[in-house]
Amino acid sequence: MNKNHPHLHLKDLGIDTYKEPVIYMRKDCHICRSEGFAAQSRVQVTLNNRSVIATLNTIESELLCHGEASLSRYAWDFLSAKNGDEISIAHPKPIESLSDIRSKIYGHELSSEQINHIVNDIVAGQLSDIHIATFLTATAGGHLSNREVFDLTTAMVGTGQHLTWPSSLIVDKHCVGGLPGNRTTLIVVPIVAAFGLMIPKTSSRAITSPAGTADTMEVLAPVDLDLIKMQHVVERESGCIVWGGTVALSPADDILIQIERAIDLDSEGQLVASVLSKKIAAGSTHLLIDIPVGPTAKVRSIQAATQLKELFDNIATQFGMTVKTIYSDGSQPVGRGIGPALEAQDVLQVLQGDKRAPQDLRDRALTLAGHILEFSPTVEPGQGKKIAKTILDSGKAWHKFQAICDAQGGMRDISKAPFSYDVVANNAGNIIDIDNRYIARIAKLAGAPNAKTAGVFLHVSSGQYIERNQPLFTVYAESEGELNYALLLLKQNPDIVQVGENK
Repeated sequence: MNKNHPHLHLKDLGIDTYKEPVIYMRKDCHICRSEGFAAQSRVQVTLNNRSVIATLNTIESELLCHGEASLSRYAWDFLSAKNGDEISIAHPKPIESLSDIRSKIYGHELSSEQINHIVNDIVAGQLSDIHIATFLTATAGGHLSNREVFDLTTAMVGTGQHLTWPSSLIVDKHCVGGLPGNRTTLIVVPIVAAFGLMIPKTSSRAITSPAGTADTMEVLAPVDLDLIKMQHVVERESGCIVWGGTVALSPADDILIQIERAIDLDSEGQLVASVLSKKIAAGSTHLLIDIPVGPTAKVRSIQAATQLKELFDNIATQFGMTVKTIYSDGSQPVGRGIGPALEAQDVLQVLQGDKRAPQDLRDRALTLAGHILEFSPTVEPGQGKKIAKTILDSGKAWHKFQAICDAQGGMRDISKAPFSYDVVANNAGNIIDIDNRYIARIAKLAGAPNAKTAGVFLHVSSGQYIERNQPLFTVYAESEGELNYALLLLKQNPDIVQVGENK
């Protein structure tokens, strides 16, 4: 403890700010008054020779006594703090990476050293959420060069752990996203693993969508596995589906994703660096990229998809990774469920061969699995999908999925939301369009992905003929307030599912 700096004793308040370090002090604290600290000040907190830069939040009640301070859960764990520990408080030294971020704001290309400064300071907790949001905004809209994307990917890989496997062929997949309900990974992984290829799938939670792969898998089995547990699952079952944030393969990316979610931003350069950094750290050698293209998908045109494909190819090649990119139909949601539990229900129906299973989800998953199987030297080009279909129809994929769930901690039952509302057609006719963005937004306002059973269940698909008063979709929520909140958006945008007039 540095006795030259003012100090306080810690009290655990159990406040979760995800990965932002925050310190809580009384507004009338002697340190705040003497040092001129106020709410949102950045302060250096030191405990037992470990330090973190934290954002100050002030308290005007007796929650903390004089001489006490508290830390957010992230800062508390970062410093390995205990109740009663004595911390010292100081003004932080100037953070060099802030000038690098300012340079990017004014349109300058960052050097490798500057990008390393920024990424290392993000992981070390030196930058606030505001600083990180500023960096993300400054690099969005195509403002990262190919070299900057490569350097960002390299820096993100360098901050995390690395996996190695007893095979020279490690496969993986990633869907660019923006397509509600597109939960193919939970079908592709057991197909590929049942074939015998090794597929250590680390997945993200939702960024701008109502569910990410990790959110949906978490409905069915634990995904918060550490590195050793993940390796054990893969070595035992040839595959896994876990949350990448727990295994810390790219800790900078986990922090960036949290900020991207808050500001609803997912730029090209950051996306490529995010995806590839985790795949490289996970030891993948061959990667399939699926880019859905559609008017309300994340990628709106073939031209934009081609640019993204070229960026993926360029960066991946520099890391010695084999990448295959395919374009898929992004004109409407995939499957019927939108939201973790509803998507999990679709997945199980496909794996179990249920006649009610959404055929578009099944076919898309088989296509992707087929492309991945063709990475194997034993599979002839064009034969992968046929092999994948045989594995799925035989029940081998379903048995493998159950085995993966058991290895990850045990399979869970799917719950159902207690509140729902049916949206019906005002007239008979054909379904002309389903707006991906708005249908996803309704699911999010209803509580997804944090409320696992919340979301939207689609009863129709594009081109289908329906009668007047026939259900279009059902909104599910875990509270009446969340359901009403979602329905407010529906009132403002009644044509989320457009039905043509029957003439």
